Amino acid sequence: MHTHDTTSPPDVVASTAYAPFPVSADPVPWSLTRIVVPTSSGPVVVHARPGDRPLLLLHGVAGSWTTWTPLLRAAHGYGDRGLVLVDLPGWGSSPAPTTPIGIDDTVRVLTEVLDAVGVGAVDVVGHSMGAFVALHLGVAVPERIRTIGLVSGTTFAATDAARHPLRGVLTLPAFALLRAGLAVTRSAAVPMLRGLARVGLLRLLAAPVFTHVRALDRSVLDAFVEELRPAGFLAAAAAGGVYDTDRWRTVRSPVTAVAGRDDVFARVEDLGRLAEVLPHVRTVLLDDCGHFAHVEHPDAVVAALAGRPVSGTAEASRTRPSGAGPHRTS
Repeated sequence: MHTHDTTSPPDVVASTAYAPFPVSADPVPWSLTRIVVPTSSGPVVVHARPGDRPLLLLHGVAGSWTTWTPLLRAAHGYGDRGLVLVDLPGWGSSPAPTTPIGIDDTVRVLTEVLDAVGVGAVDVVGHSMGAFVALHLGVAVPERIRTIGLVSGTTFAATDAARHPLRGVLTLPAFALLRAGLAVTRSAAVPMLRGLARVGLLRLLAAPVFTHVRALDRSVLDAFVEELRPAGFLAAAAAGGVYDTDRWRTVRSPVTAVAGRDDVFARVEDLGRLAEVLPHVRTVLLDDCGHFAHVEHPDAVVAALAGRPVSGTAEASRTRPSGAGPHRTS
């Protein structure tokens, strides 16, 4: 990944057609094989195929491996690259662990998955919570990670809101209110969402998450409801609230961070803070985009992750001088 010295803010990019592809649960177009991998935290469902330069894709909350299918369509299945798409423990088709697991446990599970499918080092791309996990992979098992892609990552603002819920109502209200609502409704949340869908109100509820909710294919909204796991969301928020983000200063893999200007689970300032923490980072801010950049503008995300200019705009990147150690800003 080519980078250059700059402290410039991220490029602001207006992308092309909004949410052009549906979400699909069909693995056939990408020659994916469904595998159940026994791990130290229970069985994990994986969709994988062999190939060069394997790519590990990690979904976020209200997601599973299927959430990545719009990106795969935009990337033409990434050609002959190897693919590893994981339903993280307790998400998608992977059953919840018998005891709650932390982020280090999740990293252990993922290394066990990579070993099981015969993959060594990977390029990892994570969405939302998956981006958080991707960064920690760079901390915990750097030898397994070539590059890191963050798509609508929940990073500093989300951890701060999880750590300080009252302050979070002001700084990240959608995150704070969703957390509070799920803490009250818990397992009743998904049936409630299904009921809203039946009476035509689901788009109204999902509107804060997507910039143009009325433009979404119904498959996107259906997946959003079916993949929501209240217990998983609450556990992820709790884990984020106690995580020391200074650990990200040790990441040495090149990082690309793509975010939407309208993201209600992150703040634009998060990209700038990532640039102060990570040694090698390129940041791209997408206009007309909410929290699901890989669904809302998959073409732009594919281009950004590949290091190509998006909509004719050069990337903004930052590299610490060679030999410089981690540094702090006031």
